[in-house]
Amino acid sequence: MRIASSFAAVLGIGLAFGVGVLYGEITIAQSEPAADPPQSRDEQRALFLLERAVEHIRKNGASAVVDFSRQAEFVDRDLYVYALTKNGDFLASGGGSAALIGMNVLAETDMAGKPFFREIVELAKTQGAGRIEYQWFNPADSRGEPKVTLFRAVGDIIVAVGFYPPRATPTQAKALLRAAIEALQKDEQAALSAFQKFGGPFIRDDLYVFVVSLEDGQILAHGASPALVGTDGNDIRDPDGRPIVSEMIQIARDKGDGELTYSWLNPTTKRLERKHTYFRVVANKLLGVGYYTR
Repeated sequence: MRIASSFAAVLGIGLAFGVGVLYGEITIAQSEPAADPPQSRDEQRALFLLERAVEHIRKNGASAVVDFSRQAEFVDRDLYVYALTKNGDFLASGGGSAALIGMNVLAETDMAGKPFFREIVELAKTQGAGRIEYQWFNPADSRGEPKVTLFRAVGDIIVAVGFYPPRATPTQAKALLRAAIEALQKDEQAALSAFQKFGGPFIRDDLYVFVVSLEDGQILAHGASPALVGTDGNDIRDPDGRPIVSEMIQIARDKGDGELTYSWLNPTTKRLERKHTYFRVVANKLLGVGYYTR
């Protein structure tokens, strides 16, 4: 049976089913739009901080932007508020970008040459709010990484908060796979349900569990896209056309466990990235957990 779904809908990134580029044999046609994906913890923190800062400007006026550089309530550990005008003049910051205060940043670019401040200003003027991704230096590990900034216009002021999308490690992926195996062995039905519960122990930012029947390739659980449950995993292709589930099943039948690297959409960065997945056979089922390589 041909199953229809857009690659975006398969990964639960909030686009309508049946819209977008199709990969391989997958086609789930459905008229209702998919729900927005659950936000990562860091994105939730950033949004909360942004809302607090926006309310501060609404109550106290544009001159209150100076408080973003002074008051601890506008800093949450590695997150901080900054502000600029719709003309591109940088006004305040509670973090490392404080060095930009007093400058016009429209010509500033990220590590890849993207004029992201200009894009923020243009989107704020036309849409009033938004999010933008760019490459920025992360002082936590001294390297350039994808960064996401959420922003909102309040009059002529643009208030923004940026965060680095979380990145799981190989050790964390292996640990989550072990926990999933233990849960499945203890209570199969409860485990399959738990693997798809956001806020539970089996969905952690860009880490999630998926389960496939070795008997017929049917998807039994999928933490990133529960809509896949009940579909044939043999029909799934990555953007390069590889039948990744079929490959995992073949390896698992031969060896009982294994690992595979392929291209897949990261649910936290919303970008195609290389993913390395560990999998193991338990009770004629393939359980997998993967991490996204840097």
